[in-house]
Amino acid sequence: MRMPSSPLTIERLVDEHYASLYRYAYRLSGSSADAEDLTQETFCKAQVKLSQLRDPDRSKPWLFSILRNAFLHRARDEQYSVPLDGIDLAEPLPEPLPAIDSEQLQFALNELPEVYRTPIILYYFEEFGYREIAEQMDLPIGTVMSRLARAKAHLRNRLLPLGEAMSANGSERRATDGL
Repeated sequence: MRMPSSPLTIERLVDEHYASLYRYAYRLSGSSADAEDLTQETFCKAQVKLSQLRDPDRSKPWLFSILRNAFLHRARDEQYSVPLDGIDLAEPLPEPLPAIDSEQLQFALNELPEVYRTPIILYYFEEFGYREIAEQMDLPIGTVMSRLARAKAHLRNRLLPLGEAMSANGSERRATDGL
């Protein structure tokens, strides 16, 4: 086991991970105030549990896990969901995609249940891989891939004009989609 060049402190964690944790919290919650609260709560919990982090190189996934758990704890009271069972899983769209307003994107993300929102955020906004998401959410990789596909289909249906979303059905798959 290698030792870090400097001791891991909460200040160092804040310096290295605040921006990405805040983005993740914002995408999960849809609110800057909630994102600030969740990010602060994450660092407070991390400070208390810092001795439990065995590998400093894994601090980012550890912090994301703390933040997700804090979000889930808050979300249990709200208990709203959108059923995604009836969504047609269309093929990926060809490049280039039309510009999407960030507020519309956030609204569409907010409509997703957390089990679909988290993989989308981690994959596209935080650049986690399937395996990292599976570990983060304690799921099989196939389930992560399925949830990503359903969430992308929901976002596509909500964000693209009907004609563009329908024409996407005939396009070829891109190797980068992993679907």
